[in-house]
Amino acid sequence: MAVTHGRIVRVNPSTAAARVIISELARLGVRRMVLAPGSRSAPLAYAAAAAAARSTIELHVRIDERAGAFTALGLARGSAAPVAVVTTSGTAVANLHPAVLEAAHAGVPLIVLTADRPHELRGTGANQTTDQVRVFGTAVRFFADVPAPHGRDGEEADLRHLLARAVAAATGARSADPGPVHLNLAFREPLVPGPGPATADDDPPDAPPAGASRVDEVRAQAAHVLEPGPRTVVVAGDGAGPDAQALAAAGRFPLLAEPTSGARFGDHAIGTYRFLLAHPELGGRIERAVVMGRPTLSRQVSALLDRPDVDVVIASRTPDWPDASRRAARVTSAVSVDVPGDAAWVAAWRRADAVAQQRIDDVLAAAPLTGLAVAAQVWAARRPDEALVVGSSNPVRDLDLTACPAAAVDAPVLANRGLSGIDGTLSTASGIALGAGRPTRVLLGDLAFLHDAGGLLVGPTEQRPDLQAVVVNDDGGGIFSLLEHGEPAYAATFERVFGTPHGADLAALCAGYGVGHVRVTDPAHLRDVLAEPISERSVVEARVERSELRELHEQLRQAVADALSA
Repeated sequence: MAVTHGRIVRVNPSTAAARVIISELARLGVRRMVLAPGSRSAPLAYAAAAAAARSTIELHVRIDERAGAFTALGLARGSAAPVAVVTTSGTAVANLHPAVLEAAHAGVPLIVLTADRPHELRGTGANQTTDQVRVFGTAVRFFADVPAPHGRDGEEADLRHLLARAVAAATGARSADPGPVHLNLAFREPLVPGPGPATADDDPPDAPPAGASRVDEVRAQAAHVLEPGPRTVVVAGDGAGPDAQALAAAGRFPLLAEPTSGARFGDHAIGTYRFLLAHPELGGRIERAVVMGRPTLSRQVSALLDRPDVDVVIASRTPDWPDASRRAARVTSAVSVDVPGDAAWVAAWRRADAVAQQRIDDVLAAAPLTGLAVAAQVWAARRPDEALVVGSSNPVRDLDLTACPAAAVDAPVLANRGLSGIDGTLSTASGIALGAGRPTRVLLGDLAFLHDAGGLLVGPTEQRPDLQAVVVNDDGGGIFSLLEHGEPAYAATFERVFGTPHGADLAALCAGYGVGHVRVTDPAHLRDVLAEPISERSVVEARVERSELRELHEQLRQAVADALSA
């Protein structure tokens, strides 16, 4: 039973179990939760609302489960802490799958709580009932199908132990492999607070009940020491972190760091590495590549790691075996260096980088507004107190080609590179803004924007993020212009099945959501807009032409090659 304003309130088993679940999650360190409305999940909704009223958790409500799941993903990334997402049964659960897959591959601690019918109603044709058992397959680190509570002795203790195990799996406390977990929670009616068997009130988060599980993080492995001699580069993929920059500095190695690596800074970072890898005196002379994080952006890097004359050393603290080329000479938890390499090696890369960057700047300055120019300006406009989220497809690759390495660690740059999908980008960015508590700018394409337009919808009773979306609108799928499909031989079918023009009016869409909108058509106007502080939700639409995109990239490649040859 619970005491409310001096009255004793008796609660039914479903309500009681839901209160235990929410309070135990809070005690285990889950401070944020995203909820989508539903009937079968009502016990969890009531418990979450009560916990939010007590400031035990920070509750965010979204009407779209898919947007809600990506918002939770962003909250977890922005706060570096586990976040729960709650849905009702049926198709609501299926809508979580894209975010669960992204969390699985990106190692994000997401705790998925799906409500379900009790076992006696499954397989009977009951409304909104489907097979939710292991619906996410091998994507989750832990799964439990929890029977509907009925108030038996020991039920509360069982739930608390189960939750401790689930949170430990989500955070990677014992495995060092964080990721999503799934608890499928059956509830019987009544689903609203009301008369029923007596149950104990919530335990406060700072007062664990007797016998509650505690999980300590234990993981330590020695680093592999690189032997001196081979001409080495450090490849820093998504999530590599500052360790990659530290290794490059200690070893005097060129650092080929993707924008979301967390390592694209310092004197050894080479911004134009994708062009320089094609140069025989630079890329052609590499003898060893040390890979940290998950490099996913360029075929040039993939080709480097596939070369038989290059020793590949992979440093990864996850249980995965991140060796897509299947050629790694060594996969280890960490790498260090005792003897620095030849200073002339990294100096040659730095000189070439300066030449290549100047040629890129010259070509873009002479061209009309392009996605590459937008990416360059977005990178240059970053502030230390802001976060930058980058959409998949062309935007993150444009940033990789144009982002000059920073002098030191600055504002975080994040992206959904676990599976590199364009879905959920706005919702992820919204969650990052709320989770990190900082203004956030998201750079994305028009298709990614339209795919997750629902992520702009935040109800009037909800906390609103300071979020600015910079949309590169080329009326379709520009990235395909740069792939094989964009070759003249396929022109007859390209536009309909790859270009996919949509003709959507983004300004009208934003007006419908009550979101500010401004359209820019030249670099100067864009620069002025980006100079303004980010406040509330707004959209900056940069209209660009994709018909000349393939030609522009060839022009850049040739300009850099000519400059280096000279």
